[in-house]
Amino acid sequence: MAINLQKGQRIDIGLSKISVGLGWNPNEGTGYDFDLDASAFMIDANRVIPAEEFFIFYGNTDSPDTALHHTGDDPTGGNSDGGDDETITVDLTKVDNRITEILFVVTIHEANTRRQNYGQVRDSYIRLVDDNTGTEIAKYELGEDFSIETGVEFGRLYKRDGKWKFEASGVGYREDLAFFLSKYFKGQIIK
Repeated sequence: MAINLQKGQRIDIGLSKISVGLGWNPNEGTGYDFDLDASAFMIDANRVIPAEEFFIFYGNTDSPDTALHHTGDDPTGGNSDGGDDETITVDLTKVDNRITEILFVVTIHEANTRRQNYGQVRDSYIRLVDDNTGTEIAKYELGEDFSIETGVEFGRLYKRDGKWKFEASGVGYREDLAFFLSKYFKGQIIK
């Protein structure tokens, strides 16, 4: 039975191969499609991405250690009817030794231009699925906590004492993807 997580709640993973599914349903009548983009930031002990290739998104679908794979962009939120819109698969046995945390972020593409925010999105969630069985092990639903935000740190996998755990973060920002890149990437500008 899946665990319904609350904001800030942490669980032990106990698995090595999982899928991180992200889903949402846009409200109708805003004039534009909602293009929410899932990203993963593979962070080291200094809380930065060690190299550009450790930023996983629709434009860089595979991490250099082959631990993460982004299955592709859903520019409309219509990839599924009630299921995951974007998915990132994770093999924790392959994660580069420098990486201590994997942060999952969802931003609204062109939010300012399109005048969109999470207040116009319904049923947004992050869930963890056991890749071996296809069973959902945990799910965190954002609920009504966000109204003006355009980017959300949904959750994070992090390593403590040699074991991987998951935390339902639920931290919202009125920022775009460039903000998260500047926060976690201290090298060259990623385009």
